[in-house]
This record gives sequence, C-alpha cells and structure tokens, in this order.
Amino acid sequence: MTTASPRTYEIRTYGCQMNVHDSERLAGLLENAGYEKASGAPDVIVFNTCAVRENADNRLYGNLGHLRKQAEEGLQIAVGGCLAQKDRDTIVKRAPWVDVVFGTHNIGALPVLLERARVLEEAQVEIEESLSVFPSTLPTKRESAYAAWVSISVGCNNTCTFCIVPALRGKEKDRRPGEILAEVGALVDEGVVEITLLGQNVNAYGSGFGDLEASEDLSGADRAAFAELLRSCGAVEGLERVRFTSPHPKDFTDDVITAMAETPNVMPSLHMPLQSGSDRVLKAMRRSYRQERYLGIIQRVRAAMPDAAITTDIIVGFPGETEEDFQQTLHVVREARFSSAFTFQYSKRPGTPAATMEDQVPKEVVQERYERLVALQEEISWDENKKQVGRTLELLVAEGEGAKDAATRRMSGRAPDNRLVHFTPEIVGDSGETRPLTGDERPRPGDMVTVDVTYAAPHHLLADGPVRSVRRTRAGDAWERAQARPEPVSQGVSLGMPGIGVPAAKPAATGCSTC
Repeated sequence: MTTASPRTYEIRTYGCQMNVHDSERLAGLLENAGYEKASGAPDVIVFNTCAVRENADNRLYGNLGHLRKQAEEGLQIAVGGCLAQKDRDTIVKRAPWVDVVFGTHNIGALPVLLERARVLEEAQVEIEESLSVFPSTLPTKRESAYAAWVSISVGCNNTCTFCIVPALRGKEKDRRPGEILAEVGALVDEGVVEITLLGQNVNAYGSGFGDLEASEDLSGADRAAFAELLRSCGAVEGLERVRFTSPHPKDFTDDVITAMAETPNVMPSLHMPLQSGSDRVLKAMRRSYRQERYLGIIQRVRAAMPDAAITTDIIVGFPGETEEDFQQTLHVVREARFSSAFTFQYSKRPGTPAATMEDQVPKEVVQERYERLVALQEEISWDENKKQVGRTLELLVAEGEGAKDAATRRMSGRAPDNRLVHFTPEIVGDSGETRPLTGDERPRPGDMVTVDVTYAAPHHLLADGPVRSVRRTRAGDAWERAQARPEPVSQGVSLGMPGIGVPAAKPAATGCSTC
C-alpha cells in the first residue's frame, strides 16, 4: 500500500511587515495540517495581499490570470490579506478559478477552507469583520532561526485620509504584556536573539487596557505601557536586540526615548514616519502633529542617543500639495538627516477620503518632485554613512541579503542601528598573517562579528579588512540545526485569554508602509 505524497504549498507575500508575519502564520498552519513547502510546482498557491499601494489589485489579477490554466489542471489558489478583506465580493467574480478568499481576521481558517473547496468543488469565501483570536496563538513557520516578529497589537485607531488599513484591520486591540513576554521568552529559548515588536502604532499600546494598572503585568505603573514593555524586554535573559515598528509622532513621548536610551538591548534605530513636512498637508492628511513637533522628537532622540539611525516614510504629491508645501518636506529631510527613507508617490486608494479630494496633483509634477526628494535623500544617506567609516561595530550576521560575489567571499550583517554592512570573513592569525575563517571559526547567520568600517555607500557599509572577532551564539546554533532539518513549526502562545483587550485573571517601513 502506497502512501500519498503530502500536498505542497507556496506563499506569495505583498506589502508590509504585518503581512510578512501573517505569512509565517499561514505557513505554520499549512505545515501543521500536513502540507510541505514546495520545491517545484506547488499544489496550493496562497496570495497574501496588500491594498495600500496603487495598482495592488491589477497586480493580483494579473498574477491570477497567469495561473488560470494551472488552476484548471488542479492547482488550488487562495487569496488573503488586506485586498481580500477589501474586495471580498469581486475576487471570485473576476477570477472564478480562485478556490478560497479569506480576510485579515481569519487566517487560521485557511486549511479548513482549502479542504472544503476541494470536497465541495466550489469557491469558499470567508471574511470575518473583526478579530476573534490574536494571530500569535496560531502555529508559525518562521523565516529566520535567529530573528522574529512579535505582534503587540493589531488594528489602528487613527483616521489618516490616505490610509485604508484601519477599515481593513479594524480598531486597535492590544495583547496583554504577560502574553507578549511569554512569546519573547519562548522565542529566546528556541535560539532567537533579535525581536521586532510590531504594531500599526506601537506608541498607542496599552490604550485599551482601561483602568487596569500597568503594574499587573509590568513593573512600574508610573510609565506608559509601551516604554515599560521595552524595559521588560530588556530583562529577558538571552535577548540581545530589540527593535520596534512603527511609532506615530503624535503619540511618541519622552518616556519611550528614555527607555530606549536606558535599555541596553533596545537598539539605537528608530523608524519615524513623516509623510509630509508641510503643516497644511499634515492637517489635510489628519496627521495630528506638525513640523515643529516632529523635528523636536528627532532632536530629543539624537540628544539621548547620538548614534541612533532614524528612518522615515514620505508621501509626495498628496492632493493639494504645492511647491511650497514640498519645499517644507525637503526642509525637514535636511534637518532630520534620515539614514534612509521609504518614499512614495501618492496614489488614490478607493474608500479613503483623500481619493475624492480636489486638486489632485498631476502625475508629471509628482514624478518630478519625487525625483528631487530621492536625490536629496540619497545624498544625505551617503553623507551619514560616511560618518560610520572608522567605527568598530558588532554585526548580527544575516542570511539572504547583501553581497553574494563568490570572488569577494563577502558576508553581510546588521549593525546595532540596523545599517547593512558587508564584511570579509578573514582574521589575523597568530603569526600576523590574514587568513580566511574556516570550519568552526566561520560565522553563521545569527552569530556576531566585530568589524572596522572602511568604506561607505549610500545604502550599505563595507568592512574590507579582517574581522576583529567572531562570537558564536545560540542563534547561530539554531540556524545550523535548521539547515540540518526543517525548522519545526511553533505552536504559538496561548495563555487562556478570555478575550482581546479584556483584563485576564496579554510582530509591516510600519504596520503598513504609509502609517
């Protein structure tokens, strides 16, 4: 008697860190249900979609069109994520060969919906309007053995006129601190040394706790919940690096700056979305801060952490933006001196107030301003990177990014401030000669190396001399084990929560790239 081969899957992810993290959950769910990641043509393709950027729907339907023949031959197709939540009624109409449509609030239903579609031979469309269980309770197949996302909240209470995310992911709901810390501890036990706390607006974390004293879950009720969460992550033994994304300038308070500066494993990197430097445009965007407040935050961060690298998001060509408004954005960029910026040309998103505003800026004007902004930021990024030359940095060795030139044999890692650094895996031997690191000396992804920066480019640094030292870590051990056998599926964290955001007897740049 022969045993049928496991069905295989492929996940195609678009959009923000939230979607990347959701795709790890989807992979965990499928593998828990007996599927295997495809090495060739898959039996199931899952599209985890984004609805923020222009033409997101055209890209999806173009991809679905290319798969029509394969679908007719037995390939199952599932569409989830923000675009599925938004276009639930049209996806199957436009692409009737799609088998499953599911939303942002019910990713846990995917294996059941796929099986139901196979048995009934008809499309399954299931969209929940609100979250009933945090994704963190679901099985997970993480992309990295040494770094992990940790979601601290889902949804958003802001009403930015350009953003559709709150309508798709709902109002903010926060996890209890105890559950977050339990997940962090479990990840560290698995070998993770770096976590990134995820939320649409991390600074608003804790706003749904009501009158519950922060001291129930975290020490020190005199501090805001997010600042205290950072401090508590600092107390997790074995956790070497903590990052977070994304804050919102309107809620960003000095206690968070203090917590960052005083907590050794919270890294000196900050992603602070700007969107526009014009007070008039910020008001039209419903961004509840102005240029002066924004620059004040940057100044206080730099005073507390002089080596901090600050990144941002900027939208060019928002409806009604004038050349004077744009000049204000350039002014903030010059003053803030971002290490890098995610720059976007404004695009209409149906269902947002901005889509129906008058004075939409002509495409050619937006393009010209965009090019000026990119050129300015490129110049600043390069200048800021040049200041790193001569510094000694400890890098977390990375996998899958950076230089791959076999002739140079370079590897790559991330500095504490998250800058990408390429380095040569060589060391000075006992007799003073420079020789390659070999065998157990050679760093693995998840290990730490100390290097001297010798060169700067706009988007990376180079350490072209020998490394000073290599520190092998439990994270490197975890990466090595994962190469020897498939990474196990984590079953998530469940502490018996009676409800979301209800006091119990508790992982997208930004949640979206435009928050």
